Amino acid sequence: MQINKSQHITNLLPYDGIVNYYGKVMPVDKANHYLDTLLNTIQWKNDEAIIFGRHIITKRKVAWYGDEGYSYTYSNTTKQALPWTKELLELKSLTEELCGDKFNSCLLNLYHDGNEGMAWHSDDEKSLGKNTSIASLSFGAERKFGLKHRLSKEPIGLILEHGSLLVMKGATQTNWLHSLPKSTKIKTPRVNLTFRTMI
Repeated sequence: MQINKSQHITNLLPYDGIVNYYGKVMPVDKANHYLDTLLNTIQWKNDEAIIFGRHIITKRKVAWYGDEGYSYTYSNTTKQALPWTKELLELKSLTEELCGDKFNSCLLNLYHDGNEGMAWHSDDEKSLGKNTSIASLSFGAERKFGLKHRLSKEPIGLILEHGSLLVMKGATQTNWLHSLPKSTKIKTPRVNLTFRTMI
């Protein structure tokens, strides 16, 4: 696949972390192909969480893939990794080539439309290690992505494009929160792949 490595990548954060936005890393026809394939071949399930003792089932759907059946626990629920699909391995290889990191797992999110989003949080589970890299590939509806410093509350926002890559690394998860705000204007789905390294 022809990949876009030419542009200069800058850190979007002013301090206390590194977030690099690569923009679109593949042609539109390739991004369309992956969106269609992911929507139709991934084993999507509604996400579950236990919050303040209540069992919550989200509209958003998720899937967890990786090497050797890794388990991943967040929001007091545990997922067992499914074996990689051909397309996920292709996208993992592309992501690793662009950002120079190696990944052993991927949490996928399916937002059916703008009524589904993600509240402020950080991916700081112990199983991910400290100051690890998380690479996020986006397909489908363009959505706003927000970042907010834990102490100063300084906000940063950008639009994640169809076929784009964003990488969070360094002390980002320790010092910054991120979110995907809801928007009633968005009527089409977005699929997001977050490549991770479990320890």
